[in-house]
Amino acid sequence: MVLLDLPFEQRVRRLTELGYGVVLWDWRTKDVAALAALRAGGTWYSSMTGYAEGTLADEVGAERLLATARDALAVAERLGVERLNVHGTGLDGQGLPVVAVDGAGATPAMWLRAARTLEALAALGEAHEQVFVLENLNTAVDHPGVPFARAADTIALVEAVGSPWLKLNLDLYHAQIGEGNLVELVERALPWVGEVQVADVPGRCQPGTGEVHYPAVAAALRRLGYDGVVALEAFARGDDEAALDDFRRAFTA
Repeated sequence: MVLLDLPFEQRVRRLTELGYGVVLWDWRTKDVAALAALRAGGTWYSSMTGYAEGTLADEVGAERLLATARDALAVAERLGVERLNVHGTGLDGQGLPVVAVDGAGATPAMWLRAARTLEALAALGEAHEQVFVLENLNTAVDHPGVPFARAADTIALVEAVGSPWLKLNLDLYHAQIGEGNLVELVERALPWVGEVQVADVPGRCQPGTGEVHYPAVAAALRRLGYDGVVALEAFARGDDEAALDDFRRAFTA
């Protein structure tokens, strides 16, 4: 989402030069061999999308999610990716759910099916020694109709599975839109967090461009002993490298 004027592989190379890891989305649109060569040169891939198609909460969709998760695992092993990201349902090119829920939300049967799917995903992760992370999303702005979208939902599902191979991708941009109260959310979620993602609100740009006081969030993460990844999933407002500097300052003591 930054350095978009550069071809993808050059973007990855420049992020590496600047001292950042790289988060990958759909691996099917990437030259995996070229990315593996960049890994050999020092690039670190923090996480990537852990499936290509499918859903958590219906039989056929769950089978498809697990099948494409196996494909993702093969790519992750080649690239040394540390976490594989999943959502409540597949998203199309506009971020809309391939299987949406209405205003009533997920049914009890959908919750049970989602938990069983995630149990199977965690078992698959354990077999490959790879962690899957479940990301919360927002339905008000970016992803209307996505089931299990709130951080409260993803926390409940991850806790229900109770496996070290399934954790949270706690996206604080989405949480600010959907729930707010970020410091208490971090405190509640931290035992299960595998990665934290950030962007400011509104606009989904770097910290310091909106309403979230990210230094306070960073202080809470330090106080709680979090030593994992904080990822910028945001567009740059202004110069791209200056935006990356803003992000680094917000999370540097």
